[in-house]
Amino acid sequence: MALIPRDVYLKNLTALGFKSFADKTSLDFQPGVTAIVGPNGCGKSNVSDAIRWVLGEQSAKALRGSGMVDVIFNGTDQRKALGMAEVSMTMGGIDTDQLKAAGVDLPYNEVTVTRRLFRDGGSDYFINKVSCRLKDIQQLFMGTGMGRASYGIMAQGNITQLISSKPDDRRLVFEEAAGITRFKTQKKEALRKLDYTEQNLLRVSDTIREVKRQIGSLQRQAGKARRYKEFMEELQNLESQFARHQLGEIQETIRQCEQAISEFKGRSDDLPGQSRARRR
Repeated sequence: MALIPRDVYLKNLTALGFKSFADKTSLDFQPGVTAIVGPNGCGKSNVSDAIRWVLGEQSAKALRGSGMVDVIFNGTDQRKALGMAEVSMTMGGIDTDQLKAAGVDLPYNEVTVTRRLFRDGGSDYFINKVSCRLKDIQQLFMGTGMGRASYGIMAQGNITQLISSKPDDRRLVFEEAAGITRFKTQKKEALRKLDYTEQNLLRVSDTIREVKRQIGSLQRQAGKARRYKEFMEELQNLESQFARHQLGEIQETIRQCEQAISEFKGRSDDLPGQSRARRR
């Protein structure tokens, strides 16, 4: 996603189970300056915390808590604790053509961002009731001044901290105001992907060299296997010829033996003693 146009305004903030907002509380805002006043402890700071939280704040300390589950209504003497906190923030005055030019195809004139947190640690993010990632919400508001850590939300002590901060830290605020934070983030992401791709190329090159080395060895083994096959076929042919030769010799020997036996029988019949033995 790309950034949301900078001329939008906060239209509505709805909280349920977030800190002191045990019941569903909805605040409507109009373009221009809006002030929230009230006595100490009535929940004014919780409104700004709800905005920071729905924009993706991950630091419980920044929300004045020791753990993220502290944002869920913890109950009172008269009310039970809740198991879920939900905040929805609606931005109005959106130009759909401007969104499309920025790379966001949302056919709406307002955008609603929702965040839910459960006591078991599970969380969900939505843009116009469609499930999304935290990264999508952060990129949506990047460069608009509305990010969770941008100059659009100044907590107590932030002004003094900004004045006394180092030049590099103040530069981040000016870059956010100028709208170039998104491009620097995209550049950083592109460089990270490029570095990851280069590392993959190195691994691929190592794999190619190893495969080439294995191909040489396999080619030699394949050559040996082909020669072995040829030798085995020649050996089988020779063995067959030798077996046929031996069979011929054995058959010839048998024929000669049978002929010799026949001749011997013929000579034995011609002996005188054999003739007298027959007459008796």
